[in-house]
Formats: sequence, structure tokens, C-alpha cells
Amino acid sequence: MSLAAPVRAQNRPAEPKGQGGEQRGKQFAAPAGDGKNPAPSQVSITVEGGFRVIKANGLPDHAPGQFPNRGNPNVVAAQSYNYRVPVQPQANAQFTRLVMHPFGVALNGVVFDPGAAEWWQMDPRSGWTLDPISGSQKLGLDRHNAHVQPTGAYHYHGMPTGLVEKLTGGQQKVAQVGWAADGFPIYGPWDFSDAKSTNSAVKRMKSSYRLREGTRASGPGGKFDGSYVEDFEFVPGAGDLDEANGRFGLTPEFPQGTYHYVLTDDFPFIPRQFRGTPDSSFFRRGPPPMRFGAGDVGFKGGPPPGKGPPPGKGVK
Repeated sequence: MSLAAPVRAQNRPAEPKGQGGEQRGKQFAAPAGDGKNPAPSQVSITVEGGFRVIKANGLPDHAPGQFPNRGNPNVVAAQSYNYRVPVQPQANAQFTRLVMHPFGVALNGVVFDPGAAEWWQMDPRSGWTLDPISGSQKLGLDRHNAHVQPTGAYHYHGMPTGLVEKLTGGQQKVAQVGWAADGFPIYGPWDFSDAKSTNSAVKRMKSSYRLREGTRASGPGGKFDGSYVEDFEFVPGAGDLDEANGRFGLTPEFPQGTYHYVLTDDFPFIPRQFRGTPDSSFFRRGPPPMRFGAGDVGFKGGPPPGKGPPPGKGVK
């Protein structure tokens, strides 16, 4: 699904330990300032039958950060994306967890890929998944909360600041930023305070996920501090959004109302669950990447490690 780019050896930073992990992690963020795109951004979105077809080269319509960098040794390269999503998505009775594939694609053709193939002691079976945004290791992310896979695929792990700036003109307004793999639209970071009125005040949405209290009983141990995906739990009513970081409401593009996702500044940043059924065009073929900063991982937040349904199964 993507054009191959040279894979470079990756050197993993030291595992965060004790105090000061956040500060140590900052040294692996992308250097300040912008880099360059290897080519112009190209994206087309058309409706064919009952599907919205999205073709793109995966390059942003804003300048990416500087890559390679100390935290990410990969070079941005054009891709060959060909996704499709249903024009009339259907909400399911249960949520579906994101598993090893992009959550969706931005209007500029860059994929939303919230997780990272990065675990405690580099063991996917450990039950502890380092989070690229809230964790102490920044994985070479630029100011757009994006970095690059070994394939050269530039992708967003959190709020796509450059895209949001373009779409909103720097104003606080409700703006669609992309399409999820199940066909529902993605907005962020603002939405109407009253989901039933487009005349209501615009507010920055908060997720309903919170840090667990106490300390980890296994794995890395220590206090739940947000370094790992499993440090968070969903607390109904704690924020504005549901388990999938979404809500039903009116939007400028859907004046009759629609279920839609909202990107947030707090965890999960980009949703890790689906309200509908993700289209298979987003599924990756072959084994998932198993190297530092290389890809994505199934959402495991919610039940503590070792409990609850496995990734890929519906959860209530």
C-alpha cells in the first residue's frame, strides 16, 4: 500500500527510569524549526458508489519537522495510499479497538497513527505499551506531533497543529480534519459546547480518560505517570467524549448531526477505538513493524494489563 523507502537501523534511547524521564525524553524530540517535503502534497477524495475513496502520497501540506533527527532516523518519503471509507457509516452497539493499522487519514492525506511499536523492555507481550505523546520518550516527534516510519511514511501521533492552523486560519472554530477508517468524520480540537446547536459557544474538547491512581503492580512498576498506554482508564463523564473520543452532534458539514471523533490535547489524543467498522483498506499486510518508533500498536487502555477483552474485540 506504500512505496518502499530505505530502512535504517534504529538506536533506542535508554528506558525511562525514576525521576527526570520526561526531561531526558525531550532530547529525542525533533529539533526546533521546519524541514522540507521531498515533493508537494497530493490528495484526492472522491465518492465512488457507496464509498469515499481517498488517494494520497502521504506528504503534508505544511512543512514537516527536521528528519532524520536524534529520536527518529528516518527520511520522509512519498507513499501510495489508496483508502476507502463508507459514505454512510453505521454505528455499532460495541466499540472496536484499533489494532496495528492507521485510525484514519487527514484531509491532507497524512495518516493518523496514534500508537508506536514500543513496549517495556521491547517486549510486545509485556502488556505495557509506551505512548509516543504522554510518555517520556518523544520518539523524534516534530511540532505537529508527527514523525516518520522506516518506510518514509510521515504520520500524526497527536494533534496535527499545522493542519489545524491551515483549516481554521488560527481561529477557534469547529473544523473537520479527516476521515476515520470506519467512515465517520474527525474534528478537533474544538466542538460546539452544546452538541445540538451550532449557535452554541465553541470549546476545546476534553477526553474522558484519566491517569489511574496508585502504582503499577507489574512490569515497569512505579507510579502511573502516563508513560504507558495502560496508565490510563476511561472515566464516564469525566470529559466531553466517549470511549472512542467521539460524540453525536451537529457540525458545519453535517447540520443534521452525525457521530464524529474529536482529536484532543489529552490522552488518547487520536482515538484508539472505533464506533463503526473500520474498512479493510486500512489494514496493513504482512507482519507489523517491530522496531523503535516504527509503527503502531493496538489500544490496550481501559482494563489493567491482563484483564478485559483482547485487542480487536468489541468492548462495551
